Amino acid sequence: MRALLLVLLLVLAGCAKVHMEEKRGEIMAKKALIIVAPVNFRDEECLEPKKILENEKINVTVASKGTKTAKGSMGASLPVDIDISEVDVSEYDAVIFIGGPGATVYFNNSAAMKIARDAVVQGKVLAAICIAPSILANAGVLEGIEATAFPSEKGNLIAKGANYTGKDLSVDGNIITANGPAAARKFGTAIVDALK
Repeated sequence: MRALLLVLLLVLAGCAKVHMEEKRGEIMAKKALIIVAPVNFRDEECLEPKKILENEKINVTVASKGTKTAKGSMGASLPVDIDISEVDVSEYDAVIFIGGPGATVYFNNSAAMKIARDAVVQGKVLAAICIAPSILANAGVLEGIEATAFPSEKGNLIAKGANYTGKDLSVDGNIITANGPAAARKFGTAIVDALK
């Protein structure tokens, strides 16, 4: 009887280990798209979440508009993998818009609007930080959603139907928003949590 119990415990322990490895494999298979402005994206709003995602073995693709190397407002230089016009949202589990003064280039950009709408329709994690939540608001995907942004965007978010929180970080379903550089780490962690 004791031997049978021992065998049963070993089998259960083995199953638990396999399940944990499968869970880890699940997150490893995830893909995230980070969209930055060609110039003047906010460095830490991109680099911190990117590092957090990559540390969790999430495959990160960088998209931008009309450039092979995006330039941060504080001097970062970031290789671009794909032009925003070529993005197929179905290939990613998360879509992340990065802020900084250059992000205004996407405020009324048709490709950016389509990406944001497709992400919501397809049930993807959709995230934006700093002024970038205005991209989501302008795409019409924040109506009735709790969201935050850099204070300059409060009026636009409210006008487009968002429930503006003013918090560092707001998570409402699959939509994650953050208000600026100081929230970059929380933002990255929230995206990883949503992908798990």
